[in-house]
Amino acid sequence: MSEKKLKFNSKTIHGGQKPDSAYGAVMPPIYQTSTYAQTTPGGHKGYAYSRSANPTRKALEQSLASIENGNFGMAFASGMAAIDAVIKLLNPGDEVLSTDDLYGGSYRLFKQIFERLGITFRFIGMQNADSIEAHITENTKLIWVETPTNPMMNILDIKAISQLAKKHEVLVAVDNTFATPYLQLPLDLGADIVMHSATKYLGGHSDVVVGALVVNDIELADKLYFIQNASGAVCGPMDSFLTLRGIKTLHVRMQRHCENGRAIAEYLAKHPKIEKVYWPGFEDHPNHEIAKNQMKDFGGMISFIPKGSGYEDAIKIVEKLQLFTLAESLGGVESLAGHPASMTHGSIPNEEREKSGVVDALIRLSVGIEDEVDLIADLEQAIE
Repeated sequence: MSEKKLKFNSKTIHGGQKPDSAYGAVMPPIYQTSTYAQTTPGGHKGYAYSRSANPTRKALEQSLASIENGNFGMAFASGMAAIDAVIKLLNPGDEVLSTDDLYGGSYRLFKQIFERLGITFRFIGMQNADSIEAHITENTKLIWVETPTNPMMNILDIKAISQLAKKHEVLVAVDNTFATPYLQLPLDLGADIVMHSATKYLGGHSDVVVGALVVNDIELADKLYFIQNASGAVCGPMDSFLTLRGIKTLHVRMQRHCENGRAIAEYLAKHPKIEKVYWPGFEDHPNHEIAKNQMKDFGGMISFIPKGSGYEDAIKIVEKLQLFTLAESLGGVESLAGHPASMTHGSIPNEEREKSGVVDALIRLSVGIEDEVDLIADLEQAIE
């Protein structure tokens, strides 16, 4: 059966995969080696040095390309290493337009590393795709999209932004970490590059740090492969194996994340002590219709603000949680809680952070796959 015809649930298990050529192993072996024997200089079986390519990493990269409906996948040492490679496509004087409510680590990389090397970054509201065109200049080379955004759960119209970008010959890169390809496929919507912190939902078990890029265009792929090899921020064979194993259950995990996410969001929305809940599944979410059109479901990421709360009140709530673990990261089978102002978005200046809605009282939840009754009970005791 043609792999192109496989449905998503089958692609997570079989996409880009075949039994190992050496002994027919069904699961890709962990090729824990740095180098490979050659019969003559350049005479090898496709692998010379593991920074350039490794069979286990290659298996992961083929899987990544398959589940994103892309042609070329690249696996990196972290999500930040993957973003780093994308920005290295640019030259001094080039400009990047980015959503103004993005992950703090992305903001830090843009502002504190690449801006001083001569690349300009402008952060704008992108919820209305029509408003973006006015910000595009002759120096604009890349639009950086994050949807749903972290942690405000804003939804950006990937298709509309991609159409606008093509009109101006600008690349579009989409951070698809929150949604995963189970929920949305940015390349199918017109994006040029998809990025993942595969540490999160793709790995799914909070036991690995990996990043990923997927593209369709061979020229763009060749540039990124060159940067990957030259810069060397690749993931190791064990990390590749763990992430590939995680992908094989992505579809069943994401279904439960979405089910539990809906239950928690609806519970919080009805709670008398909660002022605001941010989750794109609500009909009154500003871009709910766009979310319905470009996503299969609404995910397990939720942010909320308790009534009349400030920094100290939010800290007390996250400290009282017992089943939700107070920790950085997201997307694991276990439920996590975070305080963006002091954790994931601590590197963003307060004034900029609060402009995008990341106030001191905001709490972010990564809803896991435990029983929803237990998760609600934990929130009940912590909020009370």
